[in-house]
Amino acid sequence: MTDNDVLIDVQDLNVYYGAIHALKGISFNLHKGEIVTLIGANGAGKSTTLSTISGILQSRKGKITYEGVEITSSTAESIVQKGVVQVPEGRRIFATLTVLENLEMGAYSRKDKAQYDRNLQTVFQLFPRLSERRSQLGGTLSGGEQQMLAIGRGLMSSPKLLLLDEPSMGLSPLLVEQIFNIIRDINNTGTSILLVEQNAQMALSIADRGYVLETGRIKLEGEAQDLLNNQMVIEAYLGGHH
Repeated sequence: MTDNDVLIDVQDLNVYYGAIHALKGISFNLHKGEIVTLIGANGAGKSTTLSTISGILQSRKGKITYEGVEITSSTAESIVQKGVVQVPEGRRIFATLTVLENLEMGAYSRKDKAQYDRNLQTVFQLFPRLSERRSQLGGTLSGGEQQMLAIGRGLMSSPKLLLLDEPSMGLSPLLVEQIFNIIRDINNTGTSILLVEQNAQMALSIADRGYVLETGRIKLEGEAQDLLNNQMVIEAYLGGHH
């Protein structure tokens, strides 16, 4: 892969929460079209990494380059405009708005009607359930439907890079499988994906590459398939057996 295939490049990120050193010099990259997953225990720094890329948190040291341009100190809003969209953990949807209104909130620019309509079609094709429930209030949806809505809302602003934070959290195994199939479909439409996930088995099964985070550092990196067969990963994150 050549350098101009690199969509996002993260170098030596150091992020603090008050006095806590949450990210201790993290470096990784993602090429156009890839699914890359960050796995690790709670508190390893996975969500912090996503929030730093999307501009919600600022790094004290290090740099983030996106499409060859440094975005380390860019505002969260300008990062969304560039096509980097985060789907936050815990599916923060608007409970008192309808499904359709929630999706509209995700459309970065509603000025381009044709693009808006295309994105809405895409979301309804990926999530027929949302189409059926388009006039239902967000708060009345099941957990799985809310997760679909959160991802759908992220897709409404035509992302080039989708940052997914724990999409499987709190979902039944059947729904997890469904959501991961959809993540793969989204990737097949050309959207690159950086996936943070507790469910290492599922994440590595759809990713191209993975990075294992431990207490704010990258402990291991490699092709997803290799990590699935790595003894340390199996023991620490895949329940000790294959």
